[in-house]
Amino acid sequence: KMKKLILLLLFIPLFSFSQELLLFSDDNKFLGCLNCSEYSSESICNKYGTYGSKYNSESIWNQYGTYGSKYNSESPWNEYSSDGPKIVDKDGNYYGRFSINTYSGYSNSDSLKKIYEYFDGDLEKIRDSFCE
Repeated sequence: KMKKLILLLLFIPLFSFSQELLLFSDDNKFLGCLNCSEYSSESICNKYGTYGSKYNSESIWNQYGTYGSKYNSESPWNEYSSDGPKIVDKDGNYYGRFSINTYSGYSNSDSLKKIYEYFDGDLEKIRDSFCE
């Protein structure tokens, strides 16, 4: 329970936004909503939805997919790339990149990287922790 509490505290700033935070690739492909309800069809936390599924080829949670592979420069899990998905709100305000690269401009990159390392890159466990 303490680990869950720590993980929750790391992401309180993310969920305190009144607007939805959206993920987009560099070519502006929508990759899901970062802080929507897990029941939303657009949420990266809806494991049965397009953007939260570990099976969808364009989900950030699919380790073999375009945006989930740690080898793809546009994946949030590529620690050497600063090209993870862009975080924007519906008004187009930019909040950095959702990435474990601590130079990506995302204020929680260091925390995300620690979670990634704690779960040895297991994206299903990372999603479950991130989304609880």
